[in-house]
Amino acid sequence: MKRRQLMKLSFAGAASAVMAPILSGTAGQPGRPGGPPVPDARSTAPLPVPSSGEIPVAVLLATDAEVVDFTGPWGVFEYVLPPGAQHSPFKLYTVAESKAPLTVSGGLTVVPDFAFADAPRPKVIVVPAMDVDKAPVAMLDWLKSVQSAADVTMSVCNGSFVLAKAGLLDGRSATAHHGGYGMLHAMFPEVTLIRGVRYVEDGKVATAGGLTSGTDLALRVVERYFGRAVAQKTALDLEYQGTGWMHPESNMMFAKKPVPTKEHPVCPICEAELDRKTALKEDYRGATYYFCGEWCRSRFLAAPQRFK
Repeated sequence: MKRRQLMKLSFAGAASAVMAPILSGTAGQPGRPGGPPVPDARSTAPLPVPSSGEIPVAVLLATDAEVVDFTGPWGVFEYVLPPGAQHSPFKLYTVAESKAPLTVSGGLTVVPDFAFADAPRPKVIVVPAMDVDKAPVAMLDWLKSVQSAADVTMSVCNGSFVLAKAGLLDGRSATAHHGGYGMLHAMFPEVTLIRGVRYVEDGKVATAGGLTSGTDLALRVVERYFGRAVAQKTALDLEYQGTGWMHPESNMMFAKKPVPTKEHPVCPICEAELDRKTALKEDYRGATYYFCGEWCRSRFLAAPQRFK
């Protein structure tokens, strides 16, 4: 799935919708009436530090992986210094289908440290957004093989689609970039979608919202291993002013599902608010659906029954 395109298509609709819940304070936050409950974070903390003192972190990469999604957490883990430590206990490395150079978002070229066949066993796995339709079977198999022994498998943005495709979100609660809510719900109905949160923790799996939400989830992982004081010091060293890692509900501006009107229908794929007069449209079983662009329309036509 082309997450960047989906994000751009959804932005206009989201921008027009976010201010009302902010001003009214009635955004239907998860855990309150109007939204599914968020799993109790207390059941996911703390995490034991391995006896070696080192925590291997595997960052999963593929062509077009979103740079912000994995570099944000990478920077957080790099800067963690618990009391008395001389270096970060998080040992970071990249892993992909092969060690051949690959191009991620923005044209950045990355040479993976390991291929799936020879990658060390991780305790933390970071999965950024990428084209889930092109996710190789080897990637999904690797995720399933290492996830059970990991402490946390965390996705960022629409990396949750990769976890869902691997079956790791079946029966769990999860989130994604707000422009991917509709698609995640349609493609993976066995996953309970949580809107309007920076991240969701459900057992050994955690999913972050869009882009910078991954930084918050990484700080939360630091907190689970080393406590809040260390996480706060890490944020301070990074000069990171966000507090979403302590308040995952702070994405409440995206909690309320857009409501279509006669003049302004909503795209069923990215949930962008549209102009009825100019939007693309398609009739399906007696109903008319409107789309922000050809990409979203093609996604709908591939499996329209999902969006009924």
